[in-house]
Amino acid sequence: MRILSNENATYTIKDVLRIEVAPALGCTEPAAVALCTAAAASLLKDRTLESIELWLSSNIYKNAFAVVIPGTDEAVGIELAAALGYTCGDPALKLEVLTPIDGDATKQARDLVEAGCVKVNLLKDTSGIYVRARLQGDGETAEAVIEETHDNLTSLRYNDEAVTQHPLLSGFGASQNAVHELEEFLKGQTLVQLLALVENMDAEDFDFVRQGVAYNVDLAKHGLAFGSGLGVGKTLERLAREKLLQRDMMLAARILTSSACDARMSGVKLPAMSSGGSGNHGLTAILPIWAVKDFVDGVDEKDVLKAIGLSHVVTAYIKSHTGRLSAVCGCSVAAGAGATAGVTYLLGGNVHHIASAIKNLIVDLAGVICDGAKVSCSFKLATAAGTAVQSALFALHGISVAASDGIIGLTPEQTMRNMGQISTEGMIETDRTILSILMDKRFNQ
Repeated sequence: MRILSNENATYTIKDVLRIEVAPALGCTEPAAVALCTAAAASLLKDRTLESIELWLSSNIYKNAFAVVIPGTDEAVGIELAAALGYTCGDPALKLEVLTPIDGDATKQARDLVEAGCVKVNLLKDTSGIYVRARLQGDGETAEAVIEETHDNLTSLRYNDEAVTQHPLLSGFGASQNAVHELEEFLKGQTLVQLLALVENMDAEDFDFVRQGVAYNVDLAKHGLAFGSGLGVGKTLERLAREKLLQRDMMLAARILTSSACDARMSGVKLPAMSSGGSGNHGLTAILPIWAVKDFVDGVDEKDVLKAIGLSHVVTAYIKSHTGRLSAVCGCSVAAGAGATAGVTYLLGGNVHHIASAIKNLIVDLAGVICDGAKVSCSFKLATAAGTAVQSALFALHGISVAASDGIIGLTPEQTMRNMGQISTEGMIETDRTILSILMDKRFNQ
């Protein structure tokens, strides 16, 4: 079955997964910086480098500011991400651009940064996703631009001349038009129509979702084994073992999700399956559901995978209203809402239960801010995962927040639209304040 939007565009679950869900190595913001630099570097005929200059939107700057870069022994920094894009980045790998990283490439990148070869310009009035990289060396200049989505390369220039015929520009990533068209389609759908999409998943879709589970579970296993980052997941596991916390489906979801975040945000060189342009969104959208399945007798794997498919769809729906990056923690209100929808579905809930679960979660987590990507995000993912399960259980027991409460609407669709309005209009000054605090920290360290 294919469902038509008001614009008569047709989309299936396969389209949503293709455009919104993809592997990513490390945090997607420094990955976008490295990808942009690597794309520009690929144009240089002589690899002699004199300088790298970046222009970044405020949201990219905020999320790339303090997160660990994979394979660097827990190093952070926008400048280092850019330099690594030059020294070892493979732009054909998209958001896994830094897969070839090794010790030599990291040392070369550090040397470039220490020599003052990398300059970062903050575009304070530019929001969303925007990265421009300009490389100069031995009489050559090369530029690349990424916009709208983290791997959407929109422009290449060599010696100030536009490069229009290049493999990187041919079908590279999800184009702006594809994303915009999908978002417009999603905005016109009801929760019933979103739910109908996942009922048409085929074997290819199941395999793709299963691959995402494998990626994210591997991250969780690493976090639990090594106590990566802050070790939030490993600490929760220890507290359960010591019987200081009760091991239930809520705690299981918190442990699995935060452990994966611990590993990812501390720079473990393992890919995550992202959702809505964010690896942490992908962890939140997938892992709570995967944890809950162990508490449900006789559950079929396809039902679990459909629940995760629904989670991706609802996450994409909310992101179409909130934007890719904002001052609101999307792991909480977008991927968290996706996860609670998926958990409710897996536990046998109908569309009315799913609607109630989404409203329950949003009324609980609407105030969680995004203050940039960093290791402590594991606290927020633990909260989002536990609340996703709690909201589903409450909904299945008849608890549903009334439309008279706060930003909750008469319908789940209106509630999610209201959340988008909070993100895109109400939190603009909050985002500026967060950025100001981060800038002060940068220059006072």
